[in-house]
Amino acid sequence: MTTDWVKRIFSERTIRKARLGSGLVMFVFIILHMSNHALGLVSLAAADDARRLFLAIWRNPLGTLLFYGSVIVHMTLVLRGLYMRRSLVMPKNEMAQIVLGLLIPLLLIDHVIGTRIAHTLYSYTDNYEAIIRTLWINQPQNGVRQSFALLAVWIHGCIGIHFWLRYRPWYDKSSSPLLAIAILLPVLALLGFVEMGRTLSDPSYIEAEAGHHEETANIRYYSDPETREQIATIRAGLYGSFSAALGLVILARARRRLKERANQVAVHYPGGEIVRVPRGFTVLEASRLGGLPHYSVCGGKGQCSTCRVQILGDYWTLSPPDKLEQTTLKRINAGPDVRLACQLRPHKDLTVAPLLVPQTETALPANSQETSPGREREIAVLFCDMRHFTTLTETRLPFDVVFLLNRYFGIVGKAVEQAGGRLDKFIGDGAMALFGLNTTPEEACRQAISAATAIVAEVEKLAVELSDELPLPLQIVIGIHTGPAVVGTMGYGRVRSLTAVGDTVNVASRLETAAKDLDAAIVISEPVAQRAGLDPETAESCEINVRGRALPLKVYVIPREKVAKPLKETQ
Repeated sequence: MTTDWVKRIFSERTIRKARLGSGLVMFVFIILHMSNHALGLVSLAAADDARRLFLAIWRNPLGTLLFYGSVIVHMTLVLRGLYMRRSLVMPKNEMAQIVLGLLIPLLLIDHVIGTRIAHTLYSYTDNYEAIIRTLWINQPQNGVRQSFALLAVWIHGCIGIHFWLRYRPWYDKSSSPLLAIAILLPVLALLGFVEMGRTLSDPSYIEAEAGHHEETANIRYYSDPETREQIATIRAGLYGSFSAALGLVILARARRRLKERANQVAVHYPGGEIVRVPRGFTVLEASRLGGLPHYSVCGGKGQCSTCRVQILGDYWTLSPPDKLEQTTLKRINAGPDVRLACQLRPHKDLTVAPLLVPQTETALPANSQETSPGREREIAVLFCDMRHFTTLTETRLPFDVVFLLNRYFGIVGKAVEQAGGRLDKFIGDGAMALFGLNTTPEEACRQAISAATAIVAEVEKLAVELSDELPLPLQIVIGIHTGPAVVGTMGYGRVRSLTAVGDTVNVASRLETAAKDLDAAIVISEPVAQRAGLDPETAESCEINVRGRALPLKVYVIPREKVAKPLKETQ
């Protein structure tokens, strides 16, 4: 029992929460600190008045314990993470966050000594006038250094906040105002610092405050040899402690690497590539070390399934997935031979096939960006298609076909948009639409069913209108499925658009084909019916075999004659 309790305390999940929580405490501190600086644009006195409130929060015993405890916890976990990371090959944004994080202590130690430590030990006056006078007039090189430190801390924190929030459904809508705040706050803080420095440098201010300046000059702190020696000892201790901790991590990594060189495993890929890595590396780290493109939208944290691979061989001999990996694999209904590359640490040679393979773009046009794998979301996907399209149009003039398609596309587009979905693409005489990009999966399923019934009803009206001109009645078939899919901007060069890929999309397409086989207007999967709250009595159910799936899928078949009637939903 005690062992389980200890394991929970030191589990990866708990450690991640501790790192996030300590980082958030420091982020709140820097927000308040920079806001205080920004008040220097009003006046030096306004900044000092606000500073009293700032000190009341952070310089009491509880605030001091919370802040410096968070600093120690965060730095310790960052160094631990640096040791635990098997490969230093990583995306640029992760690398930037790590490098800035390691620079921050080196940039801020002198600032901490000159304010908190000097204030506590030597009664150093650390009001805004004393600090700005030091950084703007007496030691301007330190002022430049502190400006860089402020930007480093802020960028490091913003990257961490982005990593934390980027999978929240509301983040896309809020990202623009948050970015504006992220840019504006440090700019205002630096401008406040500059304005206060210019105020203290103004001859009229110097003359008016001549007597006061003598009282706040902190002569002992700058001129007393004993004090300077003590400060130098403290400075050397802090720099030495951080450098020693970082050095120990580097030495530990080097020792582990030498030990693991004789104990490697080979990861084989479908293209014939073989990457040898030390035992304990993940498959994702093997891909990165081998320079092989491998999706990992969440950055290797097990929070998405875009890095998933199929094990080609004896998958049952591998160590079982942990709780985090099991949760993600269960969400996507993965088979037993599918694992997350970021979590799988093979103990023997194995062959894997990445299930989402990025295409390398070697010659993008100017001003274009690389395709983005996007992020995994729970969405509803609708596919629709016109029946007997070839027969309907084989005797028509090309311009008549264009007219018919445009009328049909207009019906589909209007129905999808009015229901709250997004029209993804037209494929010949078919169309694909996405629902749930900005709503819950339950609402997405209701929107998809609403759009489907509107499309069928409007196409029926169009069929009556064109009945004298067409050899066969105009009919539409629709398939709807819901589940996780990777949604992002994909394509090549300038031909890029927001779309979705994954098993959910494939199944929705298969259901549209099933609707043709069953001579039905709409076929929806059981998950769609459950999430939409559909009354089972309104539609017949059956099980169908879906290509690419081992088990049959239960679906609900809505005949054409029932589409015009309102679908009953459970209350």
